[in-house]
Amino acid sequence: MFLFVDESGKDHSASPYEILAGVAIREQDLWNLILAIQNLETEIFGIRLASVGVEIKGKKLLKAKTFRHAAQAPAIEAGERRNLCSQFLQKGWRESLGGAPEPRTRREITAYGQAVLDFVRGVYDLCAAYRLKVFASIVEQDAPRLMTDFLRKDYSYLLERFFYCLEDTSANEMGIVVFDELERAQCRILIGQMEHYFSATGRGSLRSARIIPEPFFVHSDLTTAVQLADIVAYSINWGMRLKKMTKPIRPEMEEFGQRAFDLRYISKRPDDDGQVWPIYGITYIDDLRPRMERNRE
Repeated sequence: MFLFVDESGKDHSASPYEILAGVAIREQDLWNLILAIQNLETEIFGIRLASVGVEIKGKKLLKAKTFRHAAQAPAIEAGERRNLCSQFLQKGWRESLGGAPEPRTRREITAYGQAVLDFVRGVYDLCAAYRLKVFASIVEQDAPRLMTDFLRKDYSYLLERFFYCLEDTSANEMGIVVFDELERAQCRILIGQMEHYFSATGRGSLRSARIIPEPFFVHSDLTTAVQLADIVAYSINWGMRLKKMTKPIRPEMEEFGQRAFDLRYISKRPDDDGQVWPIYGITYIDDLRPRMERNRE
C-alpha cells in the first residue's frame, strides 16, 4: 500500500492551519484510479490538463475566483462546456509558449469554473470508489515547536495511523511513503528524522515492520496521487473543522471539506488497560512538542 503525502499552509501565508495530508491506496487500485482520473479530465475539459500545463492542485483549482466564475451563469450543458473549456485552456497554453494574448469570453471563463468544480467532485467520487483512505494532521500555525531534531508529531501521527491501516488491511500488507519533493536539504533532514524515528524509538521500530523507513520523493506535477493529497489538504484547510478548531472557513469549500472528511480512516484499538478506543485518520494538534518537553516547561 502507498501513502502519498503533501502539505498545505506550511508557508504561514493566508492559510488557516498547517495541514500534512496523506492518501493511502493499495497498489492494485492505483493505476486504475489514475486512468479513471485521466478519463474524467478528458470527459469534462475535452483535454488532459497536463498537456496544457495545468497542475491538479487545490490552491489553483479551488481558489475563490473559481467559485465566483462558476456562479456567473446557470449550468452550461456538458458538451458545450467541454468545448468552451478546451478553447479556454488552449488559449492559455499558447500564451505561455510565447504566443500573442488571446481574449477569453465570459462564457469560456464561466464554463471553466463550472467544469473545475465538477471535476473535483468527480475526483472525490473516484477516490471513494477505489477505497482510498485519507489521513491528515492539522496543526495550529502558532503551535509550539520542537527544540530537537526528532520527527515532528504531525508526521509521527500520520505514520501511526497509516501503520494501523496496514494492520487492518491484511497480515502481510507493507507500506511505502511517498512525499512531494522538497528542497534537497529539507529532504535529507526529513529522511534523517524518519530514520531516527524508525530505528531509535520503540514505536517507530515496531512500525518499521510494516512501513519501509526510507521514503520516496517525487515531483507533484508528474504524480497524480500526490496531487490528490494536495486537494485533500486544501479541502481540509479551508472547508472542514474539528472540535477546538476556531479559524473561519470558506463556506463554498464546506462541500469539499466534508468529502475529504468522509474518506478518513477510522478504526479501533485497545489501550494498555484493554479498553477499546476509536482511531481517526484526521487529527488536530495544537502543540508539536513531545510530552516530556511540555512537562519540563
